[in-house]
This record gives sequence, C-alpha cells and structure tokens, in this order.
Amino acid sequence: MSAIAIERNIPKLYLIKALRWFMLIMPIIVLFFQENGLSMTQVLLLQAIFSIAITVFEIPSGYFSDVIGRKITLVIACTLGFTGFLIYSFAFDFWSILCAEIVLGLGASFLSGTDSALIYDSLLQLGREAEYTKTEGRMLSIGNFSEGIASILGGLLAVISLRVPFYVETAVIFFTIPIALTLVEPERHKFKAKGGNFRGILRIVRHVLHEQREVRGLLLYSGSVFASTLTLVWFIQPYMKLTGLPIAYFGIAWAILQFSVGFFSLSAHRIEARLGQKNALLLLILMPATGYVLLAILQALWALPLLLIFYFVRGIAVPVLRDYVNKLVSSDMRATVLSVQALLGRLVFAIIGPFIGWITDGYSLGTAFFAAAAIFLGLGMLALVMLRNELN
Repeated sequence: MSAIAIERNIPKLYLIKALRWFMLIMPIIVLFFQENGLSMTQVLLLQAIFSIAITVFEIPSGYFSDVIGRKITLVIACTLGFTGFLIYSFAFDFWSILCAEIVLGLGASFLSGTDSALIYDSLLQLGREAEYTKTEGRMLSIGNFSEGIASILGGLLAVISLRVPFYVETAVIFFTIPIALTLVEPERHKFKAKGGNFRGILRIVRHVLHEQREVRGLLLYSGSVFASTLTLVWFIQPYMKLTGLPIAYFGIAWAILQFSVGFFSLSAHRIEARLGQKNALLLLILMPATGYVLLAILQALWALPLLLIFYFVRGIAVPVLRDYVNKLVSSDMRATVLSVQALLGRLVFAIIGPFIGWITDGYSLGTAFFAAAAIFLGLGMLALVMLRNELN
C-alpha cells in the first residue's frame, strides 16, 4: 500500500468525526422524549442504559479492532450509528427509543479507541507518530465545531417539528459508511489470541493492570479527568437556570462551549509541549477541582464563563492523555487499551455522577459542586501518586 493511501486515512477520519458529531438533536432531545410520553425518570434511565451498553461492549469492541482490523470495526460502528438514528426517526414510545439507544451505544463502543488507534498506526507507518497529539487534537476540535454548528441548526429545524432533526441526522450519519469503506488498514502487528478471544481480552487487561504500572496509573487518572468534566456537563443547564439565564439562550451557550473545546484542542500539543508532562497532568486535575469550587461559590450570570474551565480541560485532555497511553503500548493491543481507558472513565462517572446528583437533590447545587471538587481531586492525586516515578 502506498504512503499516500495511508496518509488519506487522516482527512477521512476527520470527515467521519465531523459527520458523527453533527448532533442536530441535542438542543431538543429532552423535548422530543417528553413529546413521546417519556417522564424525566425514563429519560435518565435511557441515559444510564446507553452508558451501560457502551461499557459492556467497550473492551470487546477494542479487542475486535486489534484482532480483526481497524477498518472493519469502523465500518461496523458507522453502520450501527446509522441504524440507531433510523430507529430513532420512527420511535414513538419508551421501548422503541430504548432500542435505538442500545444500538447507538453499541456503535459508539466500536468507534471508541479504534479511530484514535487507526490515526496513530497510520502516523507510525508514515514515520510521523510525533504528530499524534496535534492530529488527535485537530480531530477533537473538528467534532466540537461540528456539534456547535449543529446545535444552532437543530434548534431551527425543530421549529418545523421535533422529529425533523432526527430525519436529517439519519441522512447525515449514513454518509459515514461509504467513507469508512474507503479507509486503508496500516501495516501493524495483530494481537494473537491464545486460548480464545475472551482469554485474549483478559491477557491484555491483565498485562496492563499488573505489568505496566505507568499505564495503570494513566488509565485511572484519565478516568478521573474524564468523569470530572462529564459530570459537570449534566449540571450545566441547572446552573444556567440558577444564574437566571433565559432559556432562549441555552442553545447559544451550548454552542459557544462546544466551539471552545474545538479551539482548545487545536492548541493541545502546544500547551503540553510548553508545560511538560508533569505540569500538564497536574493542570488537568487541578483545574476541574478549582472550577467546581468557584461555581459553588459564584452562582451569578456573570460567572457563566467559568464553565470554560471544564471545556478547556475537555479540549486538551483527550489528545494529551491518549498520546501518553499510545506511547506506552504496542500496536497489537492499542485499541483494546484505549477502550479500557474510555471504559474506566464511564465507570467512574457511573459511580460518582449519580452520587453528585443525589447530593444536589438532598442539599443544594453548591454543596454538590464542593463534593465533586473533593472527590475528583482525591482520585486524580491518587493516580498521580501511582505515576510519581514515571513523570517527566
């Protein structure tokens, strides 16, 4: 295969990212649920099941990518994404929407880690692996720019009907399939499963958790950082409401936050290079903790820009932390380890997120933010202690 064909993987993955993150439905999805007879309890239950679906298939799908191939895994991911939104377009009750969520969760698990692994493997074959952080940051920024634009357009389409954004979303996602079919598999070592596929997965996980201390620490740290920012996402609307921001401006505020992630991720490689690994890791856990404390104290309209603290971390954490992990694992198990990284983040969120929600219901949003600051700072510092001998 030619270097040109391998190099073309990068813009193709950028395009897939842009199409998959063109989420027209996000500004109106709760309204759509309610229009179809769902209670808020059922809405939250759907999100829990979606996370479980991703978690259950996260490592097996990453392992599938390592053993079978990156390209076929991405084709499956794109096909499942299209199928999920097609089901959504004709869903009118809880059970049909639940079916769509499970299919989308399965598709997301096949995508998770595989796109990043394909980028790294492609750059590695081209002798440009040093560009990974910059490339990953660029892909993340493209996704967030796409989502920001879509959030505005989705609100306009919803004026026609709350179902129209789903129809258009389905059409957009369809085009990821032919793009994925044109990807080229880079040359790499494939993981050989001795004793069966399930044992192969266990071998990789055991190798990482027991034999590579630095990877283990990075995975725990990544999970803490991921969960600290994802938890905040679910409290943005309650916080904006508390500050008195008119609901009409919620969509615009969401778009601004998504655009900010794009700008920050574009600079991830420069920020990391300037700070160094040790300072970058400290920053990624100290900033969310500080942000939670400030939001707990300052609950006013003028304090809304503080939300950008978390989106700064979201913008630089993914490319930086994935780059650290990529440098420590071989290509035959890279997608599986990246899937473990994503899985741990979701598990940390699944455990801590509901607890923070319970504190909000029982006490106040400010108290919940203080608790979140303490919990995530504690987890992050614990991981850094595990990494103290490996930090540069």
